Amino acid sequence: MNTSLKNTARLLGAGTRALLVLTVICGVLYPLAVTGVAQAFFGDEANGSEISDASGRTVGSSLIGQRYDLPKKDADEAAEPDLKWFQPRPSNGLGTNSVNTGYSLILSGATNRSADNEELVAWVTDTKADVVADNSTDSWTVRPEDVPADAVTSSGSGLDPDISPAYAKLQVHRVAERNSLDVDQVSRLVAEHTEGRVLGFMGEPRVNVLELNTALRDLGKEPSR
Repeated sequence: MNTSLKNTARLLGAGTRALLVLTVICGVLYPLAVTGVAQAFFGDEANGSEISDASGRTVGSSLIGQRYDLPKKDADEAAEPDLKWFQPRPSNGLGTNSVNTGYSLILSGATNRSADNEELVAWVTDTKADVVADNSTDSWTVRPEDVPADAVTSSGSGLDPDISPAYAKLQVHRVAERNSLDVDQVSRLVAEHTEGRVLGFMGEPRVNVLELNTALRDLGKEPSR
């Protein structure tokens, strides 16, 4: 009996010591080491790829798309885009029954509809008409054939932060007019925020909408020259 108790106590002691040692190693030292390496070599990524404006205020993450809508007068009314800003891709998420219908971070996903799906065709058709109407100005007319695919379709995640350079350029005249800026000035802003293919051959050129709009906001605060 005494031997049995001694063996049990020895096993409990060994288990407790192992628990304490592994807790310190796996629960304290390892997380601290990983955090230290991440902050030292990948600080921006580790902190969420945050974007700040000229005042230093964090306005979002370069990895997550945002909408730029006018304030709602009624909570039940549909969101209307604020046309003084560059607009992102549509965000239909998982469809009309999804919680991700406007870059919501609760859930992400694609529409999962085939190219000949009637609902998807209606979305694309209506969205293209809106893009043409919204971006045509007194001195600039957008043709339906000028509308790029990313302007009328959501991404696989529904949270894509980037648009194509073609879609950004299509919005230049409207943004310039709404902000009382020169078209060439806004065009230069788009060019400055256009990123090429990764490593020169992967993916497509892109423009981060949040970074572009942050620069546009800061541009509006600069004294006129």
